[in-house]
Amino acid sequence: MNPEAPPTAGTHRIHLSVNGRSHDAVVAPRRTLLHLLREDLHLTGTKEGCSVGTCGACTVLVDGKAMLSCMLLAVQAHGRSVETVEGVAQQEEADPLLAAFIAHDAFQCGFCTPGQIMALRGLFRQRPKASAEEIRRAVEGNVCRCGAHLRVQAAALEVAGRVGAGKSG
Repeated sequence: MNPEAPPTAGTHRIHLSVNGRSHDAVVAPRRTLLHLLREDLHLTGTKEGCSVGTCGACTVLVDGKAMLSCMLLAVQAHGRSVETVEGVAQQEEADPLLAAFIAHDAFQCGFCTPGQIMALRGLFRQRPKASAEEIRRAVEGNVCRCGAHLRVQAAALEVAGRVGAGKSG
C-alpha cells in the first residue's frame, strides 16, 4: 500500500481510521478489509480462517458494529472507523473482557480469540448488560475448534454482570 501513489485504472483511493489512526490506501476493487489490515497495515491479530464468512476469526468492529472483515471490501470501509484486537491491546486501562478471558481460560489455542473478543465488544457497545442468550448469539458465528465456547460465554457473562460493564466495549 502506497498512499502517495495515484490510483491506477481499476483501483480506488480510500481513507479510513483504524484503531484511532488515520490511513490512506489505494486498493483494488475486490481487495477485502481483512487483507488490507493484515498485509498492508500489518495488523495480524485479525485472523484469516475460512475467507467465506463462516468462522468469525476475522471479526472487527466497523463504526462500532461487529463485522466479518473477509466479507467487507476495503472500498466499503472508506470513511469509516475500524477497530481491531490490536486497538483493544493499546488501551491505557486493562480491558475487563481480556481479563475475564484469562480468568476463565477462554483462550485455548488463541486463533479464534480475536474474533470472539471483537464480536463481544460489539455486543457490549450496544448492550453492556447483555443476557446469556444475547452473548450466545453474538459469538455463535465464531468457530472455536478447541471447544472453549462455554468458557468464552462464562467470561462474557462475568463482564456483563459487572457494574460499569459498558467500559469493556
